[in-house]
Amino acid sequence: MTVALMWEARAAAGRGEELLAWVREQPLAAEPLRRETFRAPQDRVLVITWWDASYDAELPELPEPTSELVTRAVHRWRFEAVAGDGS
Repeated sequence: MTVALMWEARAAAGRGEELLAWVREQPLAAEPLRRETFRAPQDRVLVITWWDASYDAELPELPEPTSELVTRAVHRWRFEAVAGDGS
């Protein structure tokens, strides 16, 4: 099964590039199948990692940045791949 972990944060005013650089420097305790980083308006940064694991597996996640770097706590979601959905 493939599991995707999503990590999303919003940078404090004027600190979007700093948050993006911080995210890119963060190692994970294990290597995912794939890792992608995105940015969006309002200095938001999104990281998606894909893992070959069960939905409830214990997987390494990115940490919380310092409170000075973000406007709120990080949002995290976990999804499992759906095969044969016809799309």
